[in-house]
Amino acid sequence: MLLVALPAPEPAPPDDRWRGGHLGRLLGEAMRRFDARVLQLMASDGEVPLALAHLAERDQVGAAHVHITRHLSLRGSRLTELAAHAGMSKQAMGDLVVQCEAWGLVRREPDPMDRRARRIVFTAMGLQWLDAFRRAVAQAEGEFRSQVGPDVATVVSLGLEAYART
Repeated sequence: MLLVALPAPEPAPPDDRWRGGHLGRLLGEAMRRFDARVLQLMASDGEVPLALAHLAERDQVGAAHVHITRHLSLRGSRLTELAAHAGMSKQAMGDLVVQCEAWGLVRREPDPMDRRARRIVFTAMGLQWLDAFRRAVAQAEGEFRSQVGPDVATVVSLGLEAYART
């Protein structure tokens, strides 16, 4: 009787389904979707200066630019503060500020507390952009609430607030 050695079966690949559904990935995908919707709404907002609406329509304004809109203090911010609040490097934030200056959204001015330092502040057009951002965020939040229901939306909001504060 001839014995033939059969090759050992290949081990089953590890289960990696967790990679597509863990909380961090879901939060990231939700944030990208939310920011994309906000920019879409801003592009169609009749009160947004036309040049900025065209930039948003052509996807020239992206989620990175939203960091300035989201984090720039109404009193102005130093570049280092703005970068820290947005979780970006000073260099990357500096590049965004240069673009936003060219578009007329922000300007740099002397810091009243330290004349050697500069603060980034919204221009009048930047404040219009910020107001459009406020309206778009409110509409996108309303759409979220309507899609998942008010109870789930409230729980998600409270849970994210608690998680972000710890």
